[in-house]
Amino acid sequence: MSGDAPPRPLVIGLTGSIGMGKSTTADLFRAEGVPVYDSDRAVHELYRGPAAAQIEELFPGVTADGVVDRARLAARVLGDGEALRRLEALVHPLVAIGRDEFLENCRRAGEPLVVFDIPLLFEIGAQKDVDAVVVVSAPADIQRARVLARPGMTEEKFAAILAKQIPDAQKRAGADFVVHSERGLDSARQEVRLILEELARRKPSR
Repeated sequence: MSGDAPPRPLVIGLTGSIGMGKSTTADLFRAEGVPVYDSDRAVHELYRGPAAAQIEELFPGVTADGVVDRARLAARVLGDGEALRRLEALVHPLVAIGRDEFLENCRRAGEPLVVFDIPLLFEIGAQKDVDAVVVVSAPADIQRARVLARPGMTEEKFAAILAKQIPDAQKRAGADFVVHSERGLDSARQEVRLILEELARRKPSR
């Protein structure tokens, strides 16, 4: 019937450990016309205002001029499991609200597919909320070289970040699709296109 509401888009959960090339892969999905909800960007926007006061209350001294200083916050929570849990208990529900609004807007627009870019998808159990999981992966030596080349990164920071992430092999085992970023941009683009071709034949399960 013409008056029926558009169906919910099929939801792709995109994830990958630090240094695997997830952000570049998200851009490849965008280039194919797929709307992407960037969870990291959503968190940064919350840090710039909506959640800053609450975070300051939890961790005094981590804001400046009403904005969360990410370096100060990271210094407070990295390596401190309880502090990290308190932060995530505040931030994750707020990000989820934004994600739901994004999905509803895409449904209204008639989008057939959307991507949820969620770095800690498996860690927070969000794989149950998507129709297909895409994991971006690369060999450990390439991952290490990429991450340690970042400004301000140290062996200690890298180890602390890895400690809170599920191992890459476990993520790949839980994936519906894997994008192999070490093979180069053209190969990754082709893998993304093949994934979209496969998913275009599916219907949302919810």
